[in-house]
Amino acid sequence: MAAPQDVHVRICNQEIVKFDLEVKALIQDIRDCSGPLSALTELNTKVKEKFQQLRHRIQDLEQLAKEQDKESEKQLLLQEVENHKKQMLSNQASWRKANLTCKIAIDNLEKAELLQGGDLLRQRKTTKESLAETSSTITESLMGISRMMAQQVQQSEEAMQSLVTSSRTILDANEEFKSMSGTIQLGRKLITKYNRRELTDKLLIFLALALFLATVLYIVKKRLFPFL
Repeated sequence: MAAPQDVHVRICNQEIVKFDLEVKALIQDIRDCSGPLSALTELNTKVKEKFQQLRHRIQDLEQLAKEQDKESEKQLLLQEVENHKKQMLSNQASWRKANLTCKIAIDNLEKAELLQGGDLLRQRKTTKESLAETSSTITESLMGISRMMAQQVQQSEEAMQSLVTSSRTILDANEEFKSMSGTIQLGRKLITKYNRRELTDKLLIFLALALFLATVLYIVKKRLFPFL
């Protein structure tokens, strides 16, 4: 039976794929749109909503990755998160290009209407201003998303650096405990060798215990008070 966490990961991935496909379909609709401006505005509104949903699900998947118990599964999910982020950035670039394509199509349509004698100068001016405003809004949205993605990447790098530092600390502690174990074994051999001499035995035991306590205190001091 699958663990609840695995089920959440699978559902999250399915929803990411779903929103990604919906975004791609809307971008294709924008490419095919030849006007009016209200139709383009409506499509852009839908794309923004889908991008918002997609971004939230990617963030949910990243959180689930950080909660994984196994490091291998955690790294695998984090790699999937990075792939989804790259795909979302690619979709954003396609979205912007599609808007430019639609703008050209609307401009061409207006030119054709003018050649037919239609007095659309005022309407054309309004359309251009609206398109410029739409382009500015999209640019601001993309910049905001890019900043968010940069922050997420930086947080991931900081988390990886923290894991590397923790691993190095554990390895250093392991080496020190090995050294301490060798010291204790040496003390035991000395005690066994001279066990017929009671006074010497007591002295060696005292020295071994003192060395052990000194070693433990040194390790504790080094871990808790590295600046001393």
